[in-house]
Amino acid sequence: IPGYGDSPPVEMVVTAQGWRTFLDHVLQELGMQRPVLVSPSMSGRFALPFLLAHGDQLAGFVPIAPVGTKDYTAEQYREVQTPTLILYGDRDTRLAPQALQNLQHLPEHRVAVLSGAGHACYLDKPEDFHQALLDFLRQLK
Repeated sequence: IPGYGDSPPVEMVVTAQGWRTFLDHVLQELGMQRPVLVSPSMSGRFALPFLLAHGDQLAGFVPIAPVGTKDYTAEQYREVQTPTLILYGDRDTRLAPQALQNLQHLPEHRVAVLSGAGHACYLDKPEDFHQALLDFLRQLK
């Protein structure tokens, strides 16, 4: 994520519009058409504004306890028609419940909870994570 860890700061990435624009540019540069956007934790700052503005450009959305879900209203989420797999570990007792509470307003969602996994559920339970992700991808059009 630009501006975090050892990555250089990116001036345009300081607002929701900037985050959305940045992700839009990345997807355009990669030539991606109707990708499935997987969004763990901090990447929610980029993914959620993009989903709300351009969800119709995505084949699917997989939020994994992303940050920033409380920044949007239930009504905003209800307008998104992107198929969504809300995925989290049951030991993530801080961010996951908040994300679920907000993201459950997405009309085309389903939920997968990984038993015994924490915030980085894909690291704690990689086989279960990949199975849930593959099952979701298989049902997409």
